[in-house]
Amino acid sequence: MRRREFITLLGGAAAAWPLAARAQQQGERVRRIGVLMGGDENDPAWKPRLSAFTQALADLGWTDGRNARMDVRWTGGETNRIRAVAPELVGLQPDIILAGGTLATIALQRETRTIPIVFVNVTDPVAQRIVERLDRPGGNTTGFGGLEASLGGKWLELLAEIAPGLKRAAIMFNPDTDAASAAYMPLLETAARSLKVELIIASVRSDVEIDTAITPLGREPGGGLIVLAGGLMVTHRVPIILAAARNIVPAIYTLTDSVKEGGLLYYGVNRVDPWRRAATYVDRILRGAKPGDLPVQFPTKFEMALNLKTAKALGLTVPQSILLRADEVIE
Repeated sequence: MRRREFITLLGGAAAAWPLAARAQQQGERVRRIGVLMGGDENDPAWKPRLSAFTQALADLGWTDGRNARMDVRWTGGETNRIRAVAPELVGLQPDIILAGGTLATIALQRETRTIPIVFVNVTDPVAQRIVERLDRPGGNTTGFGGLEASLGGKWLELLAEIAPGLKRAAIMFNPDTDAASAAYMPLLETAARSLKVELIIASVRSDVEIDTAITPLGREPGGGLIVLAGGLMVTHRVPIILAAARNIVPAIYTLTDSVKEGGLLYYGVNRVDPWRRAATYVDRILRGAKPGDLPVQFPTKFEMALNLKTAKALGLTVPQSILLRADEVIE
């Protein structure tokens, strides 16, 4: 039962270099746009993001194969792959680069301080020294932030609301790529004290470590899980969902696709919309704006999704308060 539908614009034209050559002959400069994707090309959670960007860019007058050339690199969320591809992409000397995620942005900044970079889904760009200030970033980088640090306490509150017997909650993230996880901890700790819930840090880098972290949570009643955002958490979301189900552990996710694939509860921002909005900054920079003058923007709308089938399998009775707030309920 869908209560609010966010339309994903699919697009992205294939390269048509004869058209680009014709554009050059007519005096129209072809702009080269690099894109460093933090996810997997075949992952349905990532493909709509690139499609939304390319479609929005086309709506602004930049068409791949006519007056723009898109160089896209996928990294599967792997740290070493991101670090290896960043210099390759910079070496192509694009006019601008779109960076998908924190690690991709940092890797690109290590390679260039002159080519403009527009990032998407970076949680705390100031704390991570990606920009100097939010209102005037300075340098060659600006973009669109991801989840707000204030959501940390909200995730724990929602988890305790849907699973009233919550006593322990593991915070799952990849320490190699999810440096922004520290931004959520202060409010998570505050909420934990108020709810009298023990917080457990679950640093994971593989499916084996994911299973090792979740299994103990199900050995006694009262275990729960909060899955933070990050490349590995996205690409490995199915093993996380399966492990939580197998061990009867209620979990809240920061990716809506997780709930569609069997996760219990999602609360966060629309992950596709910032990619669409990023096209406006790419357009402005290609037309002469300086990235350091464009303020970093953050999401203002939040969504909730609930999987009732999963709640039933976990033996949970979903409170009316959550049912009324959910934007999407999967039955």
